[in-house]
Amino acid sequence: MEEKLIHWLIWVTVMVVVLLCVGVFSLSIGSTGLSFREVILSFSQKESMAHSIVFDLRLPRILLGFAVGGTLSLSGVMLQGLFRNPLVEPYTLGISGGAALGVSLNIALHLYHAAGVVSLPLSGFIGALAVILLLYSLSMRRGILKTQGLLLTGVMISFISSSLIMLIMAVSRAEDLHGIVFWIMGSLGESDWPFVKLMGAASIIGLLLSYFFALDLNALSLGEEEALHLGVNVERSKKLLFALASLLTGLCVSSAGIIGFVGLVVPHFVRMFLGHDHRILLVSSFLCGAVFLVLCDTLARTIISPLELPVGVITGIVGGILFVYALTQREIVMG
Repeated sequence: MEEKLIHWLIWVTVMVVVLLCVGVFSLSIGSTGLSFREVILSFSQKESMAHSIVFDLRLPRILLGFAVGGTLSLSGVMLQGLFRNPLVEPYTLGISGGAALGVSLNIALHLYHAAGVVSLPLSGFIGALAVILLLYSLSMRRGILKTQGLLLTGVMISFISSSLIMLIMAVSRAEDLHGIVFWIMGSLGESDWPFVKLMGAASIIGLLLSYFFALDLNALSLGEEEALHLGVNVERSKKLLFALASLLTGLCVSSAGIIGFVGLVVPHFVRMFLGHDHRILLVSSFLCGAVFLVLCDTLARTIISPLELPVGVITGIVGGILFVYALTQREIVMG
């Protein structure tokens, strides 16, 4: 056990160092390049151009990428453990569709003109919360949360939400259509510091709360009957895990739009290197998800600089390629 703990600590330390290096790299690169020395000096030289670039443009989106990437990966680990299905990700349950529908309605009805830009993430979270409550109410049977019914219902709600969004887009004006499409593709361009701090705090709290269920997830991976024999309150754990993962997903989607593949690909790769024990899987996936999204966002804003691509496009392309590679390697190993 002591050797395993040391092994885990080494991995976590390496991932923290990699995350810090990626953060510094992302601060340095952009349409205006900054040296490592300029990045360091920008923290003290508050009147310099480098300070404005770092603190007004790059650092907020790096921290938001850390929070959103880590939280999506964390939610993916919890949902895959809950459903015992490696193909489940935070967006499978239709939560992202509900959030996107809420934002699309806000833009189409011009509610943001009266309530301000902050109403966009708020309407997204309300849409996500509505789907969460609907899923929970439809999947409860005599106090038991039916996970298979929950998954199928979520997929159907996702299809319905997508159809309603396309309907809204079909009848929207050109400027509204652009806003809806850009939000759906995902972006970390939010530079409001209070909002970034709120999302960062929520991600850390979510990581800490997930560790109350690490052993329950290990037991659930063996099956619900086996977990019950091991002393796990299965129904309570299922309900709390679903609520925690869903709320965290709703926060991510409402703050950054739909950024796919992070919650699906990252847990798979972490399992390839560290196994299935959720005591290390949770924090490792959180850190790797943060690294992955920050790197993808850096690529999105520099690959055709000064223009910026939606980060969801990059995560979809890179994540899809990596996922196919992971499946191929797994088949080779199994063969």
